[in-house]
Amino acid sequence: MESLRERKKAITRRGIRDAAERLFAERGYDEVTVAEIADAANVSVKTLFVYFRSKEDLVFADTELLDRLVAGIAARAEGVPPARAVADVLIAAAGESAGGLERYHRAYGESPALRSGLLRMWAEFEDRIVEQLAAEAGTAPTPAVRLHAIQLVGIVRTTTSPELRDNPDGLADWLAEAPGLVQG
Repeated sequence: MESLRERKKAITRRGIRDAAERLFAERGYDEVTVAEIADAANVSVKTLFVYFRSKEDLVFADTELLDRLVAGIAARAEGVPPARAVADVLIAAAGESAGGLERYHRAYGESPALRSGLLRMWAEFEDRIVEQLAAEAGTAPTPAVRLHAIQLVGIVRTTTSPELRDNPDGLADWLAEAPGLVQG
């Protein structure tokens, strides 16, 4: 069981993230300052930096989607291609989130400040999926496994692409087709 101190830290961390997400959704990432986030979370700027190294970390600190994708790949039924598992996780995530991808784009949009963080995040997704696929195959990672992981991450990345942003109603249709685009 977690100590009271650890529970309080988790509550403070979540409060800071919630305040940041709300402000980013209202005004956009580039228009929100760290001081405003700290104020909205009822903490000092110094305290905010105890929990997050930078404003960018507020965007990329949550690994929930990555964890869900890897778990979905690992838990899929025999014969179900990994691409179908990825699409199913994304469909479920899109249905759960308030505002879904529209809120994501309003909050983070095309912020140049986030570009390098997004590239690092996609690389982390790729590495974790390579580990999972190699473990399933009972082998060390191979170039073929890496390529497959890149394709699976491509499905995730496409859900936040300008092409789907311009056609949000097409997301479910595209995700229904996506597994056929990636060899399972």
